[in-house]
Amino acid sequence: MIKSALSVLALACALPAVAHAASGSRQIGVNVLLDTEPTPAILAELASHGTVRKVLPEIDAVTLRTTVDRLAALRALPFVVAANPDAERKAAPVDTVDATSFVNGLNTWDQDAVDVTNPGQGRTIAYDGNGVYVAVLDTGLLDSWRRYFPQERIATRFAKAFNGGGGENGNVSEPPNKWEHDQNSHGTHVTSSILGYSLDGVPINGTAPLATVIPVKVLNQNGSGWSSVIAAGIVYVADLKARGALGDAPVVINMSLGGSQLDAVEKAAIDYAIGQGVVIVASAGNEGEAGMGYPGAYAPVISVAATGWNGQWRPGADGNPNNWWNADDVADPTSTADFHIADFSSRERPGQDLDVAAPGEWVVGPYQLNSGGRTSYYYLSGTSMAAPHVAGIAALMLQKNPNLRQADVEDILETAALPWGAGCATLALPGGATEETCWGADATGEGLITAANALSFTP
Repeated sequence: MIKSALSVLALACALPAVAHAASGSRQIGVNVLLDTEPTPAILAELASHGTVRKVLPEIDAVTLRTTVDRLAALRALPFVVAANPDAERKAAPVDTVDATSFVNGLNTWDQDAVDVTNPGQGRTIAYDGNGVYVAVLDTGLLDSWRRYFPQERIATRFAKAFNGGGGENGNVSEPPNKWEHDQNSHGTHVTSSILGYSLDGVPINGTAPLATVIPVKVLNQNGSGWSSVIAAGIVYVADLKARGALGDAPVVINMSLGGSQLDAVEKAAIDYAIGQGVVIVASAGNEGEAGMGYPGAYAPVISVAATGWNGQWRPGADGNPNNWWNADDVADPTSTADFHIADFSSRERPGQDLDVAAPGEWVVGPYQLNSGGRTSYYYLSGTSMAAPHVAGIAALMLQKNPNLRQADVEDILETAALPWGAGCATLALPGGATEETCWGADATGEGLITAANALSFTP
């Protein structure tokens, strides 16, 4: 059973930027998007305005360490499309898991809610994500990841860590093996919604339990990061697809992270990846009425709001209000009347694009507060938890039809979603108290998505 319970608003949106005293000589990291390839001559001219730290030739971009007072001159260069300060973003030998997959694992409410499982019945759909890669751009995995996931499901050969970016640094480095030495747990919990996990030896089902996850660490040990690092991670995955390193396998990227503004280089990386046939899913953000985070709010990205189940913390058939998350049955057929939009889930604001809603409140998964040691499990809440359910659904769709592209997947998800408008719900809380929560039509996107509906619309 769960060792302890904790509701955490996960890392789907950035912390406020740290205020600095105005100083033209202050060093900053700047992301520069060019209108042509970064030739030696262009790099030399850029170097006259600062120190070139990272070149991304696939998207005609560079990162630069420079000073605040040189930013205007950089933007004035004829070959510069955009130049902006790097934007902040928020996401030992061990025992191995005996099972090779969690296809036959136990049901949890969130997997029941997206219609891939039912209590006592196991999986209820014919697809399991086999043959599809899901790159999880996040904090990486815990040292103990083999105690939660089958080794066969983690593509260690392609796992990668990117570091640096932002502040006074501007450099993007690639430290070896850091991807599997995370201290944060966020990426491990996100991965568990896709693959399932071992809960003290008991297999728990996932949305796409036979997909293969590529961990790409783009957030640091406190769960924050920079758009330059995220752009490098996106380009890395897109290049794996482009050069055939993954064969003909479909590829999905999950980004349970975000910040307050769209970075030009990050946008270019997303466009490049989509152009290579990669499908991109991102969390909507945890800012409620303040609006969505980026890259989720960027229209081509499939963005996900967070729902909760109205049966949470209520006694089920056995009269126990504490085991609702894995013992109680979400009614079929799925109805939006049985769910609510979490109060933290970001609402769509003008110029933003919210696509669908999926389970993201009180989701149980692996979460350790230190390296090594005993395995532990926590409830986490956030759109960070919602996004991987949809990334998993996208993997199922691509297993059925590997020829789908980003626009196809987004269109099918929006068409298949259960329409959902404004509403209110009375929720039970741990300990027996209740509270009412309400939401507007700007919180639901096109509605509540299930795997069964999405697959039924997938040709």
